Amino acid sequence: MTGASSTRQAPAPATSGDMAWIPAASFTMGSDRHYDEEAPAHRVSLDGFWIDRHAVTHEQYRTFVAATGYVTVAERPLDPREFPGAPPENLVAGSLVFAMPSGPVDLRHINGWWRWAPGACWRQPEGPRSSLDGRGVHPVVHVAYEDAQAYADWAGKTLPTEAQWELAARGGVDGAAYVWGEEPEPPDQRLANYWHGEFPWRPEPGYGATSAVGSYPANGHGLYDMAGNVWEWTADWYSARHPEDAARRCCVPRNPRGAGRRDSLDPAQPQFAIPRKVVKGGSFLCADSYCLRYRPAARRPQMVDTGMSHVGFRCVRGAD
Repeated sequence: MTGASSTRQAPAPATSGDMAWIPAASFTMGSDRHYDEEAPAHRVSLDGFWIDRHAVTHEQYRTFVAATGYVTVAERPLDPREFPGAPPENLVAGSLVFAMPSGPVDLRHINGWWRWAPGACWRQPEGPRSSLDGRGVHPVVHVAYEDAQAYADWAGKTLPTEAQWELAARGGVDGAAYVWGEEPEPPDQRLANYWHGEFPWRPEPGYGATSAVGSYPANGHGLYDMAGNVWEWTADWYSARHPEDAARRCCVPRNPRGAGRRDSLDPAQPQFAIPRKVVKGGSFLCADSYCLRYRPAARRPQMVDTGMSHVGFRCVRGAD
């Protein structure tokens, strides 16, 4: 793995509206220093591409829905045939919502801070009594993979590969642990919207929820929230580690219906035969004491049919 450099500055970013140009580059993808799924660290070369400067917002997604009439997965009732044995009350339209507990909980069980909320969707992030008031420029959430892909198709873009996303997140600083460099966030600076405080019940003021895009400093490519705020979908199927031949394969987008789908199932949850895509970047729920994944190398699986209140996306397109 190449040494990290937090002093080398990337060139001033080229922009096209709300997108920034990521020049062709070779970089170290992954990490051998953190979680197992990030290994092995390996060199990757990519052609240049454009990427959204920030995650797609509620306002942008509302424009897409108004133009197309699209209905997201979270707004569609569930088919009982696809969920045998599920209680009828769970087979209603809805999504998973972060529910802050009133005190400490067992961190081994995520149901201590997640709940199924009937009616929760991108329009109503916490359920029927919530709205988008004051959150128009927050990242859209409760979008399943096909919801993100539908927006990208409409916008004439695509979802980034995992390699594209990670190269962009690094901002020209190769091999560093964080998007801003090698060292953690200093106590007197606010560099990203991740969990500050006692997880998951007592966040410091200003944390514990999504923030407006652009609320924190941009990285070296002029991109916002590549660390924290919301996890972001990529086009790649998930595997427990980077493939040994990842340097040869990572730059080719996976066909959503093609090879890799079976490998992306979770052997620890055989009852859910649902393939998973890679999500990147961490979210407002990443806490140093629990989930140190607001780093560019970090990666997690997300079932393609499941949106949550901390999962969003941004888009890319090739050279003009």
